[in-house]
Amino acid sequence: MPSHAPRLSNVQCLSPSGLHRMAYAEWGDPENPRVLVCVHGLTRSGRDFDAMANALANDYRVVCPDVVGRGQSSWLRNPAGYVVPQYVADMVTLIARLGVATVDWFGTSMGGLIGMGLAGLPDTPIRSLLLNDVGPHIDAPALARIGQYVGIPKRFASIDEGADYIWSISSAFGPHTRQEWLALSEPLLKADGDGYVLRYDPSIGTAFSAVTPEAIAAGEAMLWASLAAFPGRTLIVRGEQSDLLSRTTLDQMLAHAQHARAVEIPGVGHAPTFVHADQIEIARRFYEGYAD
Repeated sequence: MPSHAPRLSNVQCLSPSGLHRMAYAEWGDPENPRVLVCVHGLTRSGRDFDAMANALANDYRVVCPDVVGRGQSSWLRNPAGYVVPQYVADMVTLIARLGVATVDWFGTSMGGLIGMGLAGLPDTPIRSLLLNDVGPHIDAPALARIGQYVGIPKRFASIDEGADYIWSISSAFGPHTRQEWLALSEPLLKADGDGYVLRYDPSIGTAFSAVTPEAIAAGEAMLWASLAAFPGRTLIVRGEQSDLLSRTTLDQMLAHAQHARAVEIPGVGHAPTFVHADQIEIARRFYEGYAD
């Protein structure tokens, strides 16, 4: 497989508190009309998709944004803006920058929620939607687990120490070599004096903990409606041991969506990383129209 280096860029977006920049990495021919947008989970970055983007770059223009507040993107002035509607608006701006009418979508966890929110809108630019271990309903144990670490300040003496910490909260991702795990971890860390800190706005944790049961219920209802409204093909991928996407929710999603299928990945919880060839092949077959 040839190695493709990403092009790094950013796009200016608007929130109620002002302007911010959303960074993104891009692989493949910039003139290719077949565009795949890959969006990461809550505290991660677009560089999670380096391996998959590299594998698909001969066939697709693969675009992997850092959602605002993460990675190389700006932080919002008002942390109340760390919500799905803002992220959807930013993605509309990104797609306008890309200059294409339609995109395929790969969304892991939060990235899947953003995808559902955009896919359900009239005249959505999303053609096909892969939801990686997420649905409109998130089980309470997963919310509690995430709440134990998101936004908690951490400092590390080295990249290796930071990678070990990230593994301690992410081991459900499944087996990875040390080299693979460092590749997934390094973009999440930034130098700070004589050490390293996590590369996301700690205020994301404030926004996460401030969500009320009423807001959760309203968000779920919106996402269920969006999933039902999406006219394109949907593939729901579930980690067999996931605590975030239950089989009950998966079955409900298959009933709600117009054209949905599901794949379960054994030996993995929340969430499959799509670093390994067998997982990448699941995505390739779906986007080519041959999902199992």
